[in-house]
Amino acid sequence: MSSRKYLGEFEQLVLLAILQLHGNAYGMRIRTEIKERTNRTASLGAIYTTLERLEAKGFVSSWVGDPTPDRGGRAKKFFKLEGAGQRALQEAQAVSARMVAGLDPLFGGGL
Repeated sequence: MSSRKYLGEFEQLVLLAILQLHGNAYGMRIRTEIKERTNRTASLGAIYTTLERLEAKGFVSSWVGDPTPDRGGRAKKFFKLEGAGQRALQEAQAVSARMVAGLDPLFGGGL
């Protein structure tokens, strides 16, 4: 079995959401970003489970911000993409592109 760390579709969505959020990526914002861009609803539990898995793989890192009054004094946990995560995301996108290559005529150019 290969030791490479592959990304599933939802993991890719989470990493892409983190990139889109430019340093302001925390659970609820990631969930909202995915919903707005894909019309796909995900539970916060699914988001945090995926973030934990991505952090264990070394693809993201996290830090806890300062507590805020609007959250009842609770702090937000922020996430950022690490180099290994960027490389895994680029490879996943390249694999998808290679698989789709040549199929455009079958889909009327819609891919």
